[in-house]
Amino acid sequence: QVQLVESGGGLVQPGGSLRLSCVASGSIQRINAVGWHRQAPGRQRDLVAQITSGGTTTYASSVKGRFTTSREDDKNTVYLQMNSLRPEDTGVYYCNAGVLTTDWRTRNLWGPGTQVTVSS
Repeated sequence: QVQLVESGGGLVQPGGSLRLSCVASGSIQRINAVGWHRQAPGRQRDLVAQITSGGTTTYASSVKGRFTTSREDDKNTVYLQMNSLRPEDTGVYYCNAGVLTTDWRTRNLWGPGTQVTVSS
């Protein structure tokens, strides 16, 4: 069973920080590009950050300068460091990754999401 699981969400005050983790488990050879998506209540799911297999990162304008994504391939883990959080950052955060399995299949995986709430 190949899967992604996010963790690290929670309730934080405006201006605070959280670090999300996305861990891939199962029969994995390689994790390719990984995207972090946010879905606020009543809104569509939007891409906020992405990291390629080579470590190149891109960010949505709304989070640029505040969020940083990184990866540790030996741990099959990708992180999203979120600083200077704002109430509008509230939502469920999902990671999405292209994964090459040990039987040479490419899978597009989504995690179940982790809730981030920014409120005083």
